[in-house]
Amino acid sequence: MIRTMVQLTEEQLKALKELAKARKTSVASLVRESVEQYVATATEEAEREEKRRRALEFIEYIDEHPDEFRDIEGKTDVSVNHDEYFVQASEE
Repeated sequence: MIRTMVQLTEEQLKALKELAKARKTSVASLVRESVEQYVATATEEAEREEKRRRALEFIEYIDEHPDEFRDIEGKTDVSVNHDEYFVQASEE
């Protein structure tokens, strides 16, 4: 392990010491655990944001190229108006 120095507020240190005592572990262990959780969460959020960005890019592409995304009847708005089309089909 590598030793590092971290500055905490009095309240943060007090809370960590109380939690460490309750869990019968060290403050250092809690800090390592917290950093590990933060890094994992940040990585998941970055991956989620990348997926969101790619989805929005694809939606933009669809909007710019509607002729490529038609159903068999030539409609391009089925995903938006599917309920209306379902009602129409049910009445036929």
